[in-house]
Amino acid sequence: MIRTAVLADAPALAALHLRARATYYPEGFPDDGTDWEQAWAEAIARPRSHVLVSVRDGAVVGLASFRTPDGEPKEVVKLFQFHVSPDLWRRGVGAELHAACVEEWRADGVTRAYLDVHGDNKRAQAFYARQGWADEGYGEHGGSHLRMRLSPAGE
Repeated sequence: MIRTAVLADAPALAALHLRARATYYPEGFPDDGTDWEQAWAEAIARPRSHVLVSVRDGAVVGLASFRTPDGEPKEVVKLFQFHVSPDLWRRGVGAELHAACVEEWRADGVTRAYLDVHGDNKRAQAFYARQGWADEGYGEHGGSHLRMRLSPAGE
């Protein structure tokens, strides 16, 4: 089941976020002191922000966070976070969650979506390519992240 996240989901989102991101950092996800539970609570509460979750057997197993960045027209959205529990990779959770994002973007009139994916995260890059995203080269994080784009309307 895909649904909109609620504040009570923040602890589960933080745990999933850290577990999934640690998979592409050889030394584990760097601890920069961020309170991820609080960060997810803020993302859920932020106006014009959307956080979708995939729930299986009562547990949050996937998440997607997106919004129109400041200064962008409302037809543009950035996918800021997209994570699936590593023990459920390649089982359809990500594809189902991605389809729900695209459905919402189309309903909202979004014509362009973009994301930045860690350059070492080849698994995620391949997933996005399978979903129709195109590589645009390096994004806002310099040489560490690739920028990818998608036209939800199929353009």
